[in-house]
Formats: sequence, structure tokens, C-alpha cells
Amino acid sequence: MTILETIKAVLCKEKDGLTCKEITNRILSEKLYVFNTADPNSIVGHSLRRHCQGLDFPSAHPVKYFYIVSGKRGTAVYSLIEPTFTTSGDGISKKPPISSALDLLPEEKIQKYYNEHKESIKSQLLDMILNSDPSFFEHLVVKLLLALGYGYGTDAGQVVGKSHDGGIDGIINEDKLGLDKIYIQAKRYVSSHNVGCKEIQAFSGAMKKVTKGVFITTSSFTKEARKEVLEQVGKQIVLIDGALLTDLMLRSGVGVRCVQTFGTYEIDTDFFGTA
Repeated sequence: MTILETIKAVLCKEKDGLTCKEITNRILSEKLYVFNTADPNSIVGHSLRRHCQGLDFPSAHPVKYFYIVSGKRGTAVYSLIEPTFTTSGDGISKKPPISSALDLLPEEKIQKYYNEHKESIKSQLLDMILNSDPSFFEHLVVKLLLALGYGYGTDAGQVVGKSHDGGIDGIINEDKLGLDKIYIQAKRYVSSHNVGCKEIQAFSGAMKKVTKGVFITTSSFTKEARKEVLEQVGKQIVLIDGALLTDLMLRSGVGVRCVQTFGTYEIDTDFFGTA
């Protein structure tokens, strides 16, 4: 049997589930599997978490056999996904995984801290934008849309600001003749100042015959504003709030630079002829 099959064999006898350490001890005491390693618990833990429902990290397996039923002394308790062990209609627990930092695999820790790092950078980006000159924000959003692939080339963007009738802040030409345009509205607001319905209506009116528009703000949009966008006839307006703005800046490398890149690895079971 493979280690995965061995874990499943142990858990199929335990309705209430077992911790990783308890599973390892059961395998060793009953001599169900030969580990050939000084740390068999890490092998069991890796297999459990790769195939555990609700856990998502780079080397997680798409096929799930286990789920976390509870926490015991700060450690996750794993159970086999079986109809007889659960109360939900499809036989799978709907509760979110209950886990602790002690249960995390190294790649899960990397993912966790990477996500925290991204959120910190996004927060810093918003602070930098809010502390910058208003005209800088207008140049930023034009550069961002160009970096995302809009426009016919790197010189397809234009910041117009107050010079344009109706308050349009930027224009992206999607062809060299300017026959197809994207109008941009940029509002540099603090988080407590949300963009409302009237501002969407004003932007829509300023677009005139142009059918594509992007409204970007450092804050958020009210429900009424989002509803107004859906009710626009003959115009396609995309809303980008502060959270999405900073996410797009990270993805496109606008206002940030990559300092260091880490790779995560997993064993190539095909190479070793195991599953």
C-alpha cells in the first residue's frame, strides 16, 4: 500500500477522526507501512494536508479524501470523507477547516506569509497614492491600463484632466486613428468617501458617444453606484475600487518591483513510479 492508502485504511476505522500524530503512531504500532525516514510524522502530515478538503496551496492535490472535523489541543483532527461519518447531504463536511499554525506545511506557511505580505504592500500603495498629487493619480491609472494591455501601444494613453470638457481624466486609444476609445475617470478618495450613483451618472454623461469607460477610485463604490452601472444602456462602464486597483498594480508591476522570487517544490511521484 502507498502511504495515502495506509492513512485511509487507518481513518476508515475511526468515526471521530485522529490527529496526524495519532495516525502516525497507529501506522507504526500496527506496522502498516515502512517509512524509511527519521520523521514519519512529516510524511503523514504532507499526505493528509495535500488531500484535505478546504486547504489550498501550490502543491495541494485536486482530489480530496480527508477533512478537518475539529481541533484537539490546538492540533487538527482529520477524518475520512465518507457519508457515514458526516451529516451533510453529499457526505462532505461543510464546516471550514479548523487548524493551527503547528499543522501548516512549509509551503502553506509560505503561502500564508506571502498573502500577508501582499496585503501589506497593497495598503502601502494606497497610502502612497493618497499622499501624492492628484495629477499623479491620473497619470498612474492611464499607465496601469496600458500595462494591462489596453490601447494600441505604449503611447496610446493620454491624461487630459481639467482640460477635457466634462471632467474625463484620461483616454486610451485602442487604435492609432482614435476611432475606438476608452474614457477614464479617476477619483482619489479616502476610504470613508465612497463613490455614489450621481458620480457614475455624471461620468456616463461626460462619455457622450464613447461606449467604454473605466471609473477608478482609491475608496469603494456604493450599492447604488454599482446598480447604476448595470442599468446603463449602450455603455460599458467598469468599476475599479481601491482593493482591485492595488491588486492590478501588483499583477502588472506598476508602482512596485519584485525584489526576490521563491520556488516551491513537490516530489515527482511519476519519476519514482509511485502514487
